[in-house]
Amino acid sequence: MKLPLVVGVDGSEPSLRAVDWAADEAALRQVSLRVVYASLWERYEGAALARELGKPDGQVRAEDVVEAAARRARARHPDLPISRAALPEEPEYALVREGKNASALVVGTRGRSGVANLLLGSVSLFVAAHADCPVIVIRGNNDNQARTAVHGRVVVGVGDEFAGAVRFAAQEAERRGAVLEAVRAWRCPAHESVDHPLITGEPEHVHEERAAQALEAALRDVPPQVKVERRAVEGPARRVLLAAAHEADLLVVGARRRPGHFGLQLGRTAHTVLHHAACPIAVVPERA
Repeated sequence: MKLPLVVGVDGSEPSLRAVDWAADEAALRQVSLRVVYASLWERYEGAALARELGKPDGQVRAEDVVEAAARRARARHPDLPISRAALPEEPEYALVREGKNASALVVGTRGRSGVANLLLGSVSLFVAAHADCPVIVIRGNNDNQARTAVHGRVVVGVGDEFAGAVRFAAQEAERRGAVLEAVRAWRCPAHESVDHPLITGEPEHVHEERAAQALEAALRDVPPQVKVERRAVEGPARRVLLAAAHEADLLVVGARRRPGHFGLQLGRTAHTVLHHAACPIAVVPERA
């Protein structure tokens, strides 16, 4: 039995973009879509969905939110199986629980707070850091439409112990008929940069060669039908991946999950790209 794709909604414009993207993704995967709205408040207060429903904010209830989202998804894919849930609880905990029985979770960048300086909302950040399944955060445009795939490219950051991220990225590239761009960042340690061998370029060559070898090892199980491009790039991983995201339809990164550890289990690279990447980001959990 295939697990559904779950999308978290709250009626905001970022969540409406997430619904569009999730509907397309569910149709691509040939799985059902589950639309989830969780809130401790009985009534919805927000302009985007109220306009769409033609109701005053105070008259929009939780059932209206999930119904409007499901209707929007069905308009894109009429034959897509869709289930709905309106849950009276905190959204971050509800979505993490939903992720235990999901093929992936899709969320928008932030909810109805409208706080411009929050580059990624607290709910989306919490879910990306704690869910048991891959979490896809949809970076939006200035309107309420999902960004269409235009580059034909899925980028994956290849780090140590991130085999799950590579597998996920390869599957996404295969579904889309897209190129898989595998990126490994490398740096020459500072203490080596002042040694005499720098004159001949040997330290840089050694570290670049190790990065290339790590790429080959990480990609050995990628199906042969997936076209792969390998890039070993000097620089901090965060900067390298943000640059690659400008020409990607999806950026995939891994995040270690350490049992018994609390707080955000993301890592600096995943945390940075979630806040700043120019395309949707998939965070794939890796068990330590």
